[in-house]
Amino acid sequence: MFFSVVSRLSRRGLGALLPVALAFSLSGSLPAMAKSVRPPVHITLLQLNDVYQFGTVDKGTRGGLARVATLRQRVQAENPHTFLVLGGDTLSPSLASKLFQGKQMIDLWNQIGLNVATLGNHEFDFGNDVLLKRLKESRFDWVVANVRDKTTRHAFADLPPYKIYTVDGVRIGFLGLLTPDTVNSSHPGANVVFDDPVKTAIKTIAQMKKMGVDVIIAVTHLPMPEDQQVARATHHAIALIMGGHEHSLMQSVASGTPILKVGSDARNLGRMDLSIDPRTHQVQSIDWALIPVDASVPEDPAAAALVKSYETKIDQALGAVIGETTVTLDAQQRPNRSQETNWGDFVADGYREALQADAALLNGGSIRSNTTYGPGPLSRKDVLSMLPFGNPVVKVAVSGQTLKAALEHGVSTLDQPEAGHFPQVSGLRFVYDGTRPPGNRVIQLTVNGQPVVPGQTYTLALTTYLLEGGDGYAMMKNARLLSELQEAPSDSEVIMDAISRLKTIAPQVDGRILRQDSAVQR
Repeated sequence: MFFSVVSRLSRRGLGALLPVALAFSLSGSLPAMAKSVRPPVHITLLQLNDVYQFGTVDKGTRGGLARVATLRQRVQAENPHTFLVLGGDTLSPSLASKLFQGKQMIDLWNQIGLNVATLGNHEFDFGNDVLLKRLKESRFDWVVANVRDKTTRHAFADLPPYKIYTVDGVRIGFLGLLTPDTVNSSHPGANVVFDDPVKTAIKTIAQMKKMGVDVIIAVTHLPMPEDQQVARATHHAIALIMGGHEHSLMQSVASGTPILKVGSDARNLGRMDLSIDPRTHQVQSIDWALIPVDASVPEDPAAAALVKSYETKIDQALGAVIGETTVTLDAQQRPNRSQETNWGDFVADGYREALQADAALLNGGSIRSNTTYGPGPLSRKDVLSMLPFGNPVVKVAVSGQTLKAALEHGVSTLDQPEAGHFPQVSGLRFVYDGTRPPGNRVIQLTVNGQPVVPGQTYTLALTTYLLEGGDGYAMMKNARLLSELQEAPSDSEVIMDAISRLKTIAPQVDGRILRQDSAVQR
């Protein structure tokens, strides 16, 4: 059964489409098969994006690169012209990346047979030197067109803007693009320049056409609105955008170009089958299906052995139990980036108490693993899974005005649930109205039960990531540092110490963050 592009691809949720395939008719009508001298050229693309965990997730029910290896082999046996493609973000953040700095992911991708990847913002989390090591270890092609070295003016790490493969005479080109917001969300260094992805796409596609590329596939790590801008600006030149950056299943069509994102941590594997006219080298159709990566898929033995070797190293280093929780701890991505959670409360409380500050603030995006924990024992491994970045926690002095500005920023993009700057807090309580314009949403704010005074000074515990303006918290750059940076404990160390001291924890949401929209109040 086939569905039209407009009726099915304009929706953002894909859950109802798991068992079906979609066909994108890109030419309006398909040429009669009788007119074809040869059968269509058949290309299969397998898509993943934002894969941080090499093992299974959701308590073993989904994901796992050993399962992906099996699926890849099955599809490869069905169609030798199969490409496994990654839409960025894999080296970090994760518990394993704390220990191996992304080498574990490169080893797994090499084992599985990844073909093409573009850089994600988190590829820069350990700095340029580590990234360069990982790139050299890769036995697959990295492509990115809009990242340059400011000093040499050449492409960063001499990475190619695109890669061309020839299949039965058809030249397939994979173009890579990365979000310029990487400057704020990671640590690329001052010498790395990120060009506008739309302008870069226009220029690079012109070059690809001069090189005789027949079918252009964009492999991007951009927010969906920017993917749509790229599609519209390039006027049907891109056959398909295989995107990343958002961690949800997403689909769209812009100017006839399908845009697909398949979630995170290999919970699903996207499959796109392209039918290409052997005479004109034009795409006739694209059939799309979402393949669940779940327990029904057996693990590839070689990949599973590699996963096991890394898991053993992690358990040996971090497996010791440090306490227990009597409630389920919510470390899921969407709640922590949109509302108060019990784990967000516990982490913020830990920061505030450790630094003896009036209040504490952390960005919800710093809470990772995207799952729940307990009730049951908690290990160092569990905490590092939830807080893998290792950012130092410091104490600063800020004015009431700056504190309010930070919270305003935290609730400024409620229509973007993937954004990481939603605030989790301690020592303060605030109420906001999501129907008001951004920058004017916080309607009540207290610290230690007292209304915040704009000109008064308050002490605040936060990570150096936010102090440096990460996740858009630019107002914190001028905060006065009150604690010794050299002696600052990491975020995970603060929380592991808190759990070890308390032995048993049971955090509860207590209403410190409330949304009261004016429409609801009426």
